[in-house]
Amino acid sequence: MTEVSVETKVREYFAQYPSRVYPKGHILVFADESPEHIYYLESGRVRKYDVSYRGDEVVVNIFKPGSFFPMSWAINQGDNKFFYKTEEKTELRIVPANDAMQFLKKNPDVMMDLLSRLYRGMEGVLGRLVQLMAGTAKSRLAYEIVIECERFGSKNMSGSHTITATEVDLAAHTGLSRETVSREMQKLKQAKLVSLDNKEITILDLAAIKKLLGSE
Repeated sequence: MTEVSVETKVREYFAQYPSRVYPKGHILVFADESPEHIYYLESGRVRKYDVSYRGDEVVVNIFKPGSFFPMSWAINQGDNKFFYKTEEKTELRIVPANDAMQFLKKNPDVMMDLLSRLYRGMEGVLGRLVQLMAGTAKSRLAYEIVIECERFGSKNMSGSHTITATEVDLAAHTGLSRETVSREMQKLKQAKLVSLDNKEITILDLAAIKKLLGSE
């Protein structure tokens, strides 16, 4: 008997629930709101964030297809502290929280996979925290570009990478102002490390971008 992969098991389980398509910028869950159900991400991207005292969005995590959330709320039964918003046109499966929890309890391999992904996500959050506390604007932006490339970027035949992110997105992810991001992106462009084209950014030399981490 062929063993079913965790990815297949998760996809097939959530496929039994109704799906909905949401436009870009739709807030799925508000902070301090009890969601009542879990979302399974079929396609698109969802941003988990908080809002600073200045009204700026501070990104905590980005969910990609195959993710289901908000699991911290479902598992701990505590207050939800964050907003969840679509970053692009997104299709989601809507699952009762109790059903999702029963599925996890009956499938320890899925629970372990979820735990593994949560730890990987935490590493990203901690990396952002280090950059926020000790990094320069240049290294903070470089860190986010690397994360975007590794998680969501597409590699081109030339060896470059393309990410679908705007300066507004990068500002929210890094905690920098849009003006600062724009200024630093122009420096990277002049150094021939990136090229800018509307809503896409092409990373011409990812290795060189990685060398900027922690630089002055």
